[in-house]
Amino acid sequence: MKQNKKNFRHESLQDQQSILKILTAVTEGLEKGRLVLSDENDEIVLSPQGLLQLKFSAAQEDNRNSFSLKVSWQTEAEKITQKNILHISTDDK
Repeated sequence: MKQNKKNFRHESLQDQQSILKILTAVTEGLEKGRLVLSDENDEIVLSPQGLLQLKFSAAQEDNRNSFSLKVSWQTEAEKITQKNILHISTDDK
């Protein structure tokens, strides 16, 4: 059974110090196990727990540089409700 899907997306032009403050807030939220993300249009509350998957990538192309940081995890409710169990048998039934 799928749960309601909620997305939050924010894009803006920031200076280095503003980005540092945002990353610090994310770090503090990860430490506390609660991230509240909001802007004038939307809000989402995330509760990171357990093992978290980290994906970090970086690129340089001509004069354009970028890095991307992605952290994901499953909530306990999702882990418990997953019933897709593989059964393999050699019995002829």
